[in-house]
Amino acid sequence: MATETLATPRRSSLWTDQKFRSIFFQALTIGILGFAIAYIAHNTATNLENRGIASGFGFLSNTAGYELENTLIPYSSTDTHFRAFLVGLTGTLFVAFFGCIVATVFGFILGVLRLSHNFLINRVAYTYVEIVRNVPLLLQIFVWWAILLALPVVRESFYLGSGMYFYNGGLKAPSPIFGDLFWMTPVALFVAIGAAIGIGRWAKKRQDATGQTFPAFWTGLGLIFALPVMTFFATGAPLEWEVPTLGRFRFSGGLAITDMFLALLIALAAYTAAFIAEIVRAGILAVNKGQTEAAYALGLKPSWTLRLVVIPQALRVIVPPLTSQYLNLTKNSSLGAFIGYPELVATIGGITLNQTGQAVECILITMAVYLTISLSISAFMNWYNRSIALVER
Repeated sequence: MATETLATPRRSSLWTDQKFRSIFFQALTIGILGFAIAYIAHNTATNLENRGIASGFGFLSNTAGYELENTLIPYSSTDTHFRAFLVGLTGTLFVAFFGCIVATVFGFILGVLRLSHNFLINRVAYTYVEIVRNVPLLLQIFVWWAILLALPVVRESFYLGSGMYFYNGGLKAPSPIFGDLFWMTPVALFVAIGAAIGIGRWAKKRQDATGQTFPAFWTGLGLIFALPVMTFFATGAPLEWEVPTLGRFRFSGGLAITDMFLALLIALAAYTAAFIAEIVRAGILAVNKGQTEAAYALGLKPSWTLRLVVIPQALRVIVPPLTSQYLNLTKNSSLGAFIGYPELVATIGGITLNQTGQAVECILITMAVYLTISLSISAFMNWYNRSIALVER
């Protein structure tokens, strides 16, 4: 009689468990990374101690002892290194904010012109894009700075009207003097913007439910314009202007926009706009041609078709790479240190580092600031990208 042999079940080991292996390798990676960080930190602290360099961030409360010209906030040599850091941070944020706005507007215009059927316009836009984006940004900054320095001196400055003068030191413009109740005007502006957004959402829901349209755009635009103006005059128009006065050798009063800021802003905006133009062109070409033909069939003009049909769909392709260009522009603002613009790298990462010898701390502060700014820009753009994404029904 044949006997049946029953196979003995094999015991499963932990190593054959996929979940265990996944946790093990993750824990091993974290352990190795933590050991490397601890080793580098210990080695750095030991070297600093051997060289007699005190570690920590206490140096920020010490007197800076150096001058900074053309700062956006008040500063003198008797202020602390922390104040110098705020000067650099303000300079970086200021040029990055306006640079992103100018680059976006100019880049969108260039991107649309790249698709023009007019041969001359198309070739001019193409030539600009190919030249500007293939020339190093630092060189472009030097070129624009040299152009501005070649302008006439103070006594021969160009008068642009409305109290504005343009010369080799930059731009002089009337300076605003705010009254006690002026704060109510920007508050009214933010309230009007919030109300306009709410009206737009209500109008969309109403149209989806009933099919009836509502002029949400013009209503919101009128609200954004009317409410701050009414608030401004209701509070007694608490705003005056200090017009710059042209003296023999310099201007007195007014708002000064330096040549260094203008050179950096123009170079950053012009350079980044060349890349944004290609992103916009690619985004528009990504929209199905049938969408344009359907819009024309409905009787929409080409300008309306571009604004109402093509661009809204192209934004879903444009926004992700556009975020990278905003990050690049913000980080490229550090090149302003080469022409003396008081930004973050020039202050805390440059002069303060050389004077105090706190290289590790200064570099860590600079890295942390750029990381925070970059993550903030990414978070905002990701939120905007989600808001314009297609919603599955």
